[in-house]
Amino acid sequence: MLFGAVGAIALSISPGTKAPELVRRANAAAEPRVIEIQAKKFQFSPSEITLKKGEPVILRLTSEDRTHGFLLKPLKIDTDITPGKATDIAVTPTASGQYLVICDHYCGTGHGNMHMKLTVVE
Repeated sequence: MLFGAVGAIALSISPGTKAPELVRRANAAAEPRVIEIQAKKFQFSPSEITLKKGEPVILRLTSEDRTHGFLLKPLKIDTDITPGKATDIAVTPTASGQYLVICDHYCGTGHGNMHMKLTVVE
């Protein structure tokens, strides 16, 4: 087992596995996947994302034009997206399903249509 900032990681090692391969596997297991999401007037891009149940990910949120909100109550996410600054949200979904993310900061006449679909699969 390897021990680090994220805790214990169990690796299955085949005979003949070389050290660089072990490091690559350990890094892949330790680093969560980063999903970049951009907000701008009346849309999130991408408009749909899929996560795996139990897989830790980082949602990296940025805004192109003004402050937007990112509200996803079932996953307990409620944050602001400030222009010129990346906001990282760590999330590990525990239940599969389809969820709707909305912008909860009024950003103009198209604000009511600013949403994205987040799907969590087994």
